[in-house]
Amino acid sequence: MAEPPQPDSFPESSRERDAGASFVLESKGQWWHAGYHLTTAIVGPMILTLPYAFRGLGWVAGISCLTVMGIVSFYSYYLMALVLDFCEKDGRRHIRFRELAADVLGSGWMFYFVILIQTAINTGITIGTILLAGQCLEIMYAAVSPQGSMELWEFIAIVTAVMVVLAQMPSFHSLRHINLVSLILCFGYTFLVVAACIYAGMSKNAPARDYSLESATSDRVYSAFTSISIIAAIFGIGILPEIQATLLPPASGKMLKGLVMCYSVIVVTNYSVSVSGYFVFGNKSSSNIIQNFMPDNGPDLAPTWILGGAAVCVLFQLFAIGLVYSQVAFEVMEKKSADASEGMFAMRNLIPRIILRSLYMGFCGFVAAMLPFFGDISGVVGAIGFIPLDFILPMLLYNLTYRPSKSSVTYWINMAIMVVFTGVGLLGAFSCVRQLVLDVEMAGTTDEQFTDIAAVVTSAAFPGDM
Repeated sequence: MAEPPQPDSFPESSRERDAGASFVLESKGQWWHAGYHLTTAIVGPMILTLPYAFRGLGWVAGISCLTVMGIVSFYSYYLMALVLDFCEKDGRRHIRFRELAADVLGSGWMFYFVILIQTAINTGITIGTILLAGQCLEIMYAAVSPQGSMELWEFIAIVTAVMVVLAQMPSFHSLRHINLVSLILCFGYTFLVVAACIYAGMSKNAPARDYSLESATSDRVYSAFTSISIIAAIFGIGILPEIQATLLPPASGKMLKGLVMCYSVIVVTNYSVSVSGYFVFGNKSSSNIIQNFMPDNGPDLAPTWILGGAAVCVLFQLFAIGLVYSQVAFEVMEKKSADASEGMFAMRNLIPRIILRSLYMGFCGFVAAMLPFFGDISGVVGAIGFIPLDFILPMLLYNLTYRPSKSSVTYWINMAIMVVFTGVGLLGAFSCVRQLVLDVEMAGTTDEQFTDIAAVVTSAAFPGDM
Protein backbone atom coordinates (compact mmCIF):
# COMPACT_ATOMS: atom_id res chain seq x y z
CA MET A 1 0.00 0.00 0.00
CA ALA A 2 1.62 3.20 -1.14
CA GLU A 3 1.96 6.31 0.93
CA PRO A 4 -0.43 9.20 0.21
CA PRO A 5 0.98 12.63 -0.74
CA GLN A 6 3.34 13.60 2.05
CA PRO A 7 3.41 17.39 2.48
CA ASP A 8 1.33 17.95 5.61
CA SER A 9 -0.38 21.23 4.91
CA PHE A 10 -2.77 20.79 7.82
CA PRO A 11 -0.78 19.83 10.94
CA GLU A 12 -2.75 18.77 14.00
CA SER A 13 -1.07 21.44 16.13
CA SER A 14 -2.70 24.19 14.06
CA ARG A 15 -6.13 22.88 15.05
CA GLU A 16 -5.61 24.27 18.54
CA ARG A 17 -5.72 27.76 17.01
CA ASP A 18 -8.58 26.91 14.65
CA ALA A 19 -11.94 27.90 16.14
CA GLY A 20 -13.82 26.23 13.28
CA ALA A 21 -12.23 22.92 14.24
CA SER A 22 -12.31 23.44 18.00
CA PHE A 23 -15.89 24.70 18.22
CA VAL A 24 -18.09 23.77 15.24
CA LEU A 25 -16.33 20.51 14.35
CA GLU A 26 -15.43 19.48 17.88
CA SER A 27 -14.71 15.75 17.98
CA LYS A 28 -16.81 14.25 20.78
CA GLY A 29 -19.26 11.95 19.02
CA GLN A 30 -19.71 8.20 18.93
CA TRP A 31 -20.48 6.13 15.83
CA TRP A 32 -24.23 6.24 16.44
CA HIS A 33 -24.12 10.04 16.51
CA ALA A 34 -22.53 9.93 13.05
CA GLY A 35 -25.39 7.65 12.06
CA TYR A 36 -27.91 10.27 13.18
CA HIS A 37 -26.12 13.00 11.19
CA LEU A 38 -25.83 10.84 8.07
CA THR A 39 -29.49 9.85 8.18
CA THR A 40 -30.65 13.44 8.50
CA ALA A 41 -28.40 14.50 5.61
CA ILE A 42 -29.54 11.71 3.25
CA VAL A 43 -33.06 10.58 4.23
CA GLY A 44 -35.45 13.46 3.68
CA PRO A 45 -38.82 14.28 2.12
CA MET A 46 -37.35 13.77 -1.35
CA ILE A 47 -37.94 10.02 -0.90
CA LEU A 48 -41.60 10.80 -1.58
CA THR A 49 -40.60 11.29 -5.25
CA LEU A 50 -39.45 7.66 -5.60
CA PRO A 51 -42.75 6.26 -6.97
CA TYR A 52 -42.58 8.99 -9.63
CA ALA A 53 -39.00 7.93 -10.44
CA PHE A 54 -40.23 4.34 -10.87
CA ARG A 55 -42.84 5.68 -13.26
CA GLY A 56 -40.08 6.52 -15.76
CA LEU A 57 -38.29 3.19 -15.31
CA GLY A 58 -40.80 0.47 -14.52
CA TRP A 59 -40.55 -2.24 -11.90
CA VAL A 60 -37.36 -4.03 -12.91
CA ALA A 61 -35.32 -0.99 -13.91
CA GLY A 62 -36.67 1.06 -11.00
CA ILE A 63 -35.74 -1.44 -8.30
CA SER A 64 -32.43 -2.19 -10.03
CA CYS A 65 -31.52 1.52 -10.27
CA LEU A 66 -32.48 2.16 -6.64
CA THR A 67 -30.39 -0.81 -5.53
CA VAL A 68 -27.37 0.07 -7.66
CA MET A 69 -27.43 3.72 -6.55
CA GLY A 70 -27.62 2.62 -2.93
CA ILE A 71 -24.72 0.19 -3.30
CA VAL A 72 -22.55 2.65 -5.24
CA SER A 73 -23.19 5.51 -2.79
CA PHE A 74 -22.45 3.27 0.21
CA TYR A 75 -19.27 2.08 -1.50
CA SER A 76 -18.28 5.65 -2.31
CA TYR A 77 -18.78 6.87 1.25
CA TYR A 78 -16.95 3.83 2.60
CA LEU A 79 -13.96 4.61 0.36
CA MET A 80 -14.02 8.20 1.60
CA ALA A 81 -13.99 6.96 5.20
CA LEU A 82 -11.05 4.67 4.39
CA VAL A 83 -9.06 7.56 2.95
CA LEU A 84 -9.81 9.66 6.03
CA ASP A 85 -8.80 6.76 8.29
CA PHE A 86 -5.58 6.24 6.35
CA CYS A 87 -4.63 9.90 6.67
CA GLU A 88 -5.47 9.87 10.39
CA LYS A 89 -3.25 6.85 11.02
CA ASP A 90 -0.52 8.68 9.11
CA GLY A 91 -0.81 11.59 11.56
CA ARG A 92 -2.82 13.83 9.26
CA ARG A 93 -6.42 13.80 10.43
CA HIS A 94 -8.56 15.78 8.00
CA ILE A 95 -11.81 17.21 9.29
CA ARG A 96 -12.80 19.17 6.17
CA PHE A 97 -13.54 17.88 2.70
CA ARG A 98 -11.59 20.72 1.08
CA GLU A 99 -8.45 19.97 3.09
CA LEU A 100 -8.60 16.28 2.27
CA ALA A 101 -9.02 16.91 -1.46
CA ALA A 102 -6.24 19.49 -1.59
CA ASP A 103 -3.83 17.29 0.38
CA VAL A 104 -4.37 14.00 -1.44
CA LEU A 105 -4.60 15.55 -4.90
CA GLY A 106 -1.67 17.86 -4.14
CA SER A 107 -3.42 20.83 -5.69
CA GLY A 108 -4.37 24.05 -3.97
CA TRP A 109 -7.12 24.81 -6.48
CA MET A 110 -9.02 21.71 -5.31
CA PHE A 111 -9.35 23.39 -1.90
CA TYR A 112 -11.32 26.23 -3.48
CA PHE A 113 -13.21 23.98 -5.90
CA VAL A 114 -14.58 21.83 -3.08
CA ILE A 115 -15.50 24.73 -0.82
CA LEU A 116 -17.25 26.45 -3.74
CA ILE A 117 -19.32 23.35 -4.53
CA GLN A 118 -20.03 22.69 -0.85
CA THR A 119 -21.14 26.27 -0.30
CA ALA A 120 -23.47 26.15 -3.30
CA ILE A 121 -25.02 22.85 -2.19
CA ASN A 122 -25.29 23.63 1.51
CA THR A 123 -26.63 27.15 1.09
CA GLY A 124 -29.05 25.93 -1.56
CA ILE A 125 -30.41 23.21 0.70
CA THR A 126 -30.77 25.63 3.61
CA ILE A 127 -32.68 28.07 1.40
CA GLY A 128 -34.82 25.22 0.13
CA THR A 129 -35.73 23.96 3.59
CA ILE A 130 -36.75 27.46 4.70
CA LEU A 131 -38.88 27.87 1.57
CA LEU A 132 -40.58 24.50 1.96
CA ALA A 133 -41.23 24.97 5.66
CA GLY A 134 -42.72 28.39 4.91
CA GLN A 135 -45.00 26.82 2.31
CA CYS A 136 -46.06 24.24 4.90
CA LEU A 137 -47.08 26.94 7.34
CA GLU A 138 -48.85 28.92 4.62
CA ILE A 139 -51.02 25.98 3.61
CA MET A 140 -51.83 25.14 7.23
CA TYR A 141 -52.81 28.76 7.79
CA ALA A 142 -54.96 28.81 4.64
CA ALA A 143 -56.76 25.69 5.82
CA VAL A 144 -57.48 27.12 9.26
CA SER A 145 -58.17 30.68 8.09
CA PRO A 146 -59.15 30.69 4.39
CA GLN A 147 -59.77 34.44 4.42
CA GLY A 148 -56.51 35.25 6.18
CA SER A 149 -54.31 38.00 4.83
CA MET A 150 -50.85 36.58 5.58
CA GLU A 151 -48.62 35.85 2.59
CA LEU A 152 -45.86 33.34 1.92
CA TRP A 153 -43.03 35.75 2.71
CA GLU A 154 -44.42 36.21 6.22
CA PHE A 155 -44.34 32.49 6.87
CA ILE A 156 -40.81 32.33 5.49
CA ALA A 157 -39.92 35.10 7.97
CA ILE A 158 -41.37 33.01 10.80
CA VAL A 159 -39.39 29.94 9.73
CA THR A 160 -36.25 32.05 9.38
CA ALA A 161 -36.68 33.38 12.91
CA VAL A 162 -36.94 29.82 14.24
CA MET A 163 -33.85 28.82 12.26
CA VAL A 164 -31.92 31.81 13.64
CA VAL A 165 -32.61 30.55 17.16
CA LEU A 166 -31.76 26.92 16.38
CA ALA A 167 -28.60 27.98 14.52
CA GLN A 168 -27.05 29.21 17.76
CA MET A 169 -26.36 25.62 18.83
CA PRO A 170 -22.57 25.94 18.78
CA SER A 171 -21.31 22.69 17.26
CA PHE A 172 -22.24 19.99 14.81
CA HIS A 173 -22.06 17.49 17.67
CA SER A 174 -24.68 19.47 19.61
CA LEU A 175 -27.22 18.55 16.91
CA ARG A 176 -27.07 14.86 17.76
CA HIS A 177 -30.35 14.85 19.71
CA ILE A 178 -32.14 16.89 17.04
CA ASN A 179 -30.88 14.48 14.40
CA LEU A 180 -32.05 11.49 16.42
CA VAL A 181 -35.52 13.04 16.38
CA SER A 182 -35.08 13.61 12.63
CA LEU A 183 -34.33 9.92 12.18
CA ILE A 184 -37.52 9.03 14.02
CA LEU A 185 -39.51 11.55 11.95
CA CYS A 186 -38.37 10.00 8.66
CA PHE A 187 -39.65 6.65 9.91
CA GLY A 188 -42.83 8.44 10.92
CA TYR A 189 -43.81 9.86 7.54
CA THR A 190 -42.55 6.74 5.75
CA PHE A 191 -44.83 4.42 7.71
CA LEU A 192 -47.74 6.83 7.44
CA VAL A 193 -47.35 7.03 3.65
CA VAL A 194 -47.13 3.24 3.41
CA ALA A 195 -50.26 2.94 5.58
CA ALA A 196 -52.02 5.42 3.28
CA CYS A 197 -50.99 3.34 0.26
CA ILE A 198 -52.35 0.16 1.82
CA TYR A 199 -55.59 1.93 2.72
CA ALA A 200 -55.95 3.38 -0.78
CA GLY A 201 -55.11 0.09 -2.47
CA MET A 202 -57.76 -1.79 -0.49
CA SER A 203 -60.49 0.83 -0.76
CA LYS A 204 -63.39 0.57 -3.18
CA ASN A 205 -62.08 3.73 -4.87
CA ALA A 206 -58.68 2.20 -5.52
CA PRO A 207 -57.22 3.54 -8.80
CA ALA A 208 -56.72 1.28 -11.78
CA ARG A 209 -53.15 0.08 -11.96
CA ASP A 210 -51.10 0.57 -15.09
CA TYR A 211 -47.33 0.09 -15.09
CA SER A 212 -46.70 0.69 -18.77
CA LEU A 213 -44.04 3.18 -19.86
CA GLU A 214 -44.49 6.05 -22.30
CA SER A 215 -45.10 4.98 -25.86
CA ALA A 216 -42.74 7.38 -27.66
CA THR A 217 -39.11 6.27 -27.54
CA SER A 218 -37.74 9.80 -27.03
CA ASP A 219 -40.13 10.48 -24.16
CA ARG A 220 -39.25 7.15 -22.59
CA VAL A 221 -35.52 7.87 -22.76
CA TYR A 222 -35.93 11.38 -21.34
CA SER A 223 -38.13 10.09 -18.50
CA ALA A 224 -35.62 7.36 -17.72
CA PHE A 225 -32.72 9.80 -17.38
CA THR A 226 -34.86 12.13 -15.28
CA SER A 227 -35.73 9.22 -12.99
CA ILE A 228 -32.09 8.18 -12.69
CA SER A 229 -31.14 11.75 -11.78
CA ILE A 230 -33.84 11.84 -9.08
CA ILE A 231 -32.62 8.58 -7.53
CA ALA A 232 -28.97 9.67 -7.67
CA ALA A 233 -29.78 12.98 -5.97
CA ILE A 234 -31.60 11.19 -3.15
CA PHE A 235 -28.33 9.57 -2.04
CA GLY A 236 -26.25 12.78 -2.15
CA ILE A 237 -24.61 14.25 0.96
CA GLY A 238 -21.41 16.22 0.20
CA ILE A 239 -20.31 16.67 3.84
CA LEU A 240 -19.11 13.22 4.92
CA PRO A 241 -15.64 14.39 6.10
CA GLU A 242 -17.27 17.06 8.27
CA ILE A 243 -19.56 14.43 9.78
CA GLN A 244 -16.61 12.11 10.43
CA ALA A 245 -14.86 15.07 12.07
CA THR A 246 -17.46 15.01 14.86
CA LEU A 247 -16.27 11.54 15.96
CA LEU A 248 -14.11 11.15 19.02
CA PRO A 249 -10.56 10.20 17.89
CA PRO A 250 -9.51 7.73 16.76
CA ALA A 251 -12.32 7.76 14.20
CA SER A 252 -11.00 4.71 12.34
CA GLY A 253 -13.74 2.14 11.82
CA LYS A 254 -16.49 4.19 13.46
CA MET A 255 -17.76 5.71 10.24
CA LEU A 256 -18.53 2.29 8.78
CA LYS A 257 -20.85 1.59 11.70
CA GLY A 258 -22.54 4.94 11.19
CA LEU A 259 -22.98 4.21 7.48
CA VAL A 260 -24.47 0.79 8.21
CA MET A 261 -26.93 2.42 10.60
CA CYS A 262 -27.84 5.09 8.05
CA TYR A 263 -28.28 2.65 5.17
CA SER A 264 -30.40 0.37 7.31
CA VAL A 265 -32.80 3.31 7.60
CA ILE A 266 -32.46 4.00 3.88
CA VAL A 267 -33.38 0.42 2.95
CA VAL A 268 -36.54 0.53 5.07
CA THR A 269 -37.68 3.98 3.96
CA ASN A 270 -36.71 4.03 0.28
CA TYR A 271 -37.98 0.60 -0.66
CA SER A 272 -41.20 0.81 1.33
CA VAL A 273 -42.20 4.19 -0.13
CA SER A 274 -41.18 3.41 -3.71
CA VAL A 275 -42.72 -0.06 -3.86
CA SER A 276 -45.98 0.75 -2.05
CA GLY A 277 -46.53 4.02 -3.91
CA TYR A 278 -45.77 2.63 -7.36
CA PHE A 279 -47.75 -0.56 -6.70
CA VAL A 280 -50.92 1.40 -5.89
CA PHE A 281 -50.66 4.24 -8.41
CA GLY A 282 -48.41 2.88 -11.15
CA ASN A 283 -47.67 5.29 -13.99
CA LYS A 284 -50.09 7.79 -12.46
CA SER A 285 -47.70 8.39 -9.57
CA SER A 286 -47.20 12.08 -8.91
CA SER A 287 -43.86 13.79 -8.32
CA ASN A 288 -45.02 13.76 -4.70
CA ILE A 289 -46.92 10.59 -3.88
CA ILE A 290 -49.15 12.45 -1.39
CA GLN A 291 -50.84 14.24 -4.28
CA ASN A 292 -52.23 10.90 -5.42
CA PHE A 293 -54.27 10.56 -2.24
CA MET A 294 -56.18 13.75 -3.09
CA PRO A 295 -57.68 13.23 -6.57
CA ASP A 296 -59.37 16.14 -8.30
CA ASN A 297 -62.54 14.09 -8.65
CA GLY A 298 -63.88 11.87 -5.92
CA PRO A 299 -63.12 11.42 -2.23
CA ASP A 300 -59.68 11.37 -0.69
CA LEU A 301 -58.04 7.95 -0.80
CA ALA A 302 -56.61 8.03 2.75
CA PRO A 303 -57.76 9.37 6.13
CA THR A 304 -56.93 12.98 6.90
CA TRP A 305 -55.18 12.13 10.16
CA ILE A 306 -52.68 9.87 8.34
CA LEU A 307 -51.79 12.50 5.76
CA GLY A 308 -51.75 15.24 8.38
CA GLY A 309 -49.36 13.22 10.56
CA ALA A 310 -47.03 12.79 7.60
CA ALA A 311 -47.19 16.55 7.04
CA VAL A 312 -46.12 17.33 10.58
CA CYS A 313 -43.22 14.87 10.41
CA VAL A 314 -41.98 16.41 7.17
CA LEU A 315 -42.29 19.96 8.50
CA PHE A 316 -40.21 19.33 11.60
CA GLN A 317 -37.57 17.29 9.79
CA LEU A 318 -36.95 20.25 7.49
CA PHE A 319 -35.53 22.22 10.42
CA ALA A 320 -33.00 19.47 11.18
CA ILE A 321 -31.95 19.18 7.53
CA GLY A 322 -31.41 22.93 7.28
CA LEU A 323 -29.24 22.91 10.39
CA VAL A 324 -27.07 20.00 9.24
CA TYR A 325 -26.32 21.60 5.90
CA SER A 326 -25.50 24.95 7.54
CA GLN A 327 -22.57 23.55 9.50
CA VAL A 328 -19.95 24.04 6.79
CA ALA A 329 -20.87 27.73 6.52
CA PHE A 330 -20.79 28.06 10.32
CA GLU A 331 -17.40 26.37 10.47
CA VAL A 332 -15.95 28.80 7.91
CA MET A 333 -17.40 31.78 9.81
CA GLU A 334 -16.09 30.54 13.14
CA LYS A 335 -12.63 29.89 11.76
CA LYS A 336 -12.39 33.49 10.55
CA SER A 337 -14.16 35.29 13.39
CA ALA A 338 -13.60 33.41 16.65
CA ASP A 339 -10.62 33.15 18.97
CA ALA A 340 -9.93 29.50 19.80
CA SER A 341 -7.84 30.45 22.85
CA GLU A 342 -11.01 31.67 24.57
CA GLY A 343 -14.02 29.56 25.49
CA MET A 344 -16.77 28.60 23.11
CA PHE A 345 -19.22 30.73 25.08
CA ALA A 346 -16.86 33.63 25.86
CA MET A 347 -18.39 36.97 24.89
CA ARG A 348 -15.53 37.45 22.42
CA ASN A 349 -16.84 34.43 20.47
CA LEU A 350 -20.53 34.39 21.40
CA ILE A 351 -21.42 37.82 20.00
CA PRO A 352 -19.81 37.30 16.55
CA ARG A 353 -21.41 33.84 16.38
CA ILE A 354 -24.89 35.21 17.05
CA ILE A 355 -24.46 38.05 14.55
CA LEU A 356 -22.91 36.02 11.71
CA ARG A 357 -25.23 33.03 11.99
CA SER A 358 -28.26 35.30 12.22
CA LEU A 359 -27.11 37.16 9.11
CA TYR A 360 -26.54 33.88 7.26
CA MET A 361 -29.99 32.55 8.09
CA GLY A 362 -31.48 35.94 7.30
CA PHE A 363 -29.82 35.85 3.88
CA CYS A 364 -31.13 32.33 3.20
CA GLY A 365 -34.62 33.40 4.26
CA PHE A 366 -34.46 36.49 2.02
CA VAL A 367 -33.43 34.42 -1.00
CA ALA A 368 -36.17 31.87 -0.23
CA ALA A 369 -38.74 34.66 -0.29
CA MET A 370 -37.43 36.39 -3.40
CA LEU A 371 -36.10 33.73 -5.78
CA PRO A 372 -38.57 32.03 -8.14
CA PHE A 373 -37.89 28.66 -9.74
CA PHE A 374 -35.55 27.87 -6.86
CA GLY A 375 -36.27 24.16 -7.10
CA ASP A 376 -35.01 24.05 -10.68
CA ILE A 377 -31.89 26.08 -9.86
CA SER A 378 -31.05 23.88 -6.87
CA GLY A 379 -31.56 20.87 -9.13
CA VAL A 380 -28.82 22.12 -11.43
CA VAL A 381 -26.55 22.76 -8.44
CA GLY A 382 -27.27 19.27 -7.15
CA ALA A 383 -26.47 17.65 -10.48
CA ILE A 384 -23.13 19.44 -10.84
CA GLY A 385 -22.38 19.41 -7.09
CA PHE A 386 -23.42 16.15 -5.46
CA ILE A 387 -22.16 14.01 -8.34
CA PRO A 388 -18.53 15.29 -8.20
CA LEU A 389 -18.33 15.30 -4.40
CA ASP A 390 -20.06 11.98 -3.75
CA PHE A 391 -19.50 9.75 -6.77
CA ILE A 392 -16.31 10.96 -8.45
CA LEU A 393 -13.90 12.48 -5.89
CA PRO A 394 -14.10 9.56 -3.40
CA MET A 395 -13.01 7.10 -6.11
CA LEU A 396 -10.23 9.41 -7.26
CA LEU A 397 -9.02 10.04 -3.71
CA TYR A 398 -8.97 6.30 -2.96
CA ASN A 399 -7.03 5.47 -6.13
CA LEU A 400 -4.45 8.16 -5.37
CA THR A 401 -4.16 7.24 -1.68
CA TYR A 402 -4.00 3.43 -1.86
CA ARG A 403 -2.78 3.25 -5.46
CA PRO A 404 -4.39 -0.08 -6.40
CA SER A 405 -2.82 -1.85 -9.36
CA LYS A 406 -4.21 -0.77 -12.73
CA SER A 407 -4.92 -4.42 -13.41
CA SER A 408 -6.98 -4.80 -10.23
CA VAL A 409 -10.76 -5.06 -10.12
CA THR A 410 -10.96 -2.23 -7.55
CA TYR A 411 -9.16 0.21 -9.84
CA TRP A 412 -11.43 -0.46 -12.79
CA ILE A 413 -14.60 -0.43 -10.71
CA ASN A 414 -13.62 3.00 -9.42
CA MET A 415 -12.79 4.25 -12.90
CA ALA A 416 -16.07 2.92 -14.29
CA ILE A 417 -18.06 4.63 -11.53
CA MET A 418 -16.30 7.95 -12.21
CA VAL A 419 -17.03 7.76 -15.94
CA VAL A 420 -20.66 6.67 -15.56
CA PHE A 421 -21.51 9.27 -12.95
CA THR A 422 -19.81 12.02 -14.91
CA GLY A 423 -22.31 11.22 -17.63
CA VAL A 424 -25.18 11.06 -15.14
CA GLY A 425 -24.22 14.47 -13.75
CA LEU A 426 -24.09 16.06 -17.21
CA LEU A 427 -27.42 14.55 -18.21
CA GLY A 428 -28.97 15.57 -14.91
CA ALA A 429 -27.74 19.14 -15.31
CA PHE A 430 -29.13 19.25 -18.87
CA SER A 431 -32.47 17.92 -17.65
CA CYS A 432 -32.71 20.51 -14.87
CA VAL A 433 -31.68 23.39 -17.13
CA ARG A 434 -34.28 22.30 -19.67
CA GLN A 435 -36.96 22.27 -16.98
CA LEU A 436 -35.82 25.68 -15.74
CA VAL A 437 -36.19 27.12 -19.24
CA LEU A 438 -39.68 25.62 -19.55
CA ASP A 439 -40.70 27.10 -16.19
CA VAL A 440 -39.35 30.54 -17.10
CA GLU A 441 -41.41 30.43 -20.29
CA MET A 442 -44.47 29.69 -18.17
CA ALA A 443 -43.67 32.38 -15.60
CA GLY A 444 -47.13 33.83 -15.81
CA THR A 445 -48.85 30.70 -14.59
CA THR A 446 -49.75 29.63 -11.06
CA ASP A 447 -47.93 29.24 -7.78
CA GLU A 448 -48.10 25.48 -8.27
CA GLN A 449 -44.70 25.79 -9.93
CA PHE A 450 -43.21 26.71 -6.60
CA THR A 451 -44.99 24.05 -4.52
CA ASP A 452 -42.62 21.29 -3.49
CA ILE A 453 -42.91 18.08 -1.56
CA ALA A 454 -43.28 19.48 1.93
CA ALA A 455 -45.89 22.03 0.91
CA VAL A 456 -48.02 19.47 -0.90
CA VAL A 457 -47.70 17.01 1.97
CA THR A 458 -48.85 19.70 4.37
CA SER A 459 -51.91 20.44 2.26
CA ALA A 460 -52.96 16.86 2.86
CA ALA A 461 -53.56 17.67 6.50
CA PHE A 462 -56.58 19.78 5.57
CA PRO A 463 -57.78 18.44 2.21
CA GLY A 464 -61.42 19.26 2.75
CA ASP A 465 -60.72 22.95 3.32
CA MET A 466 -58.38 23.64 0.42
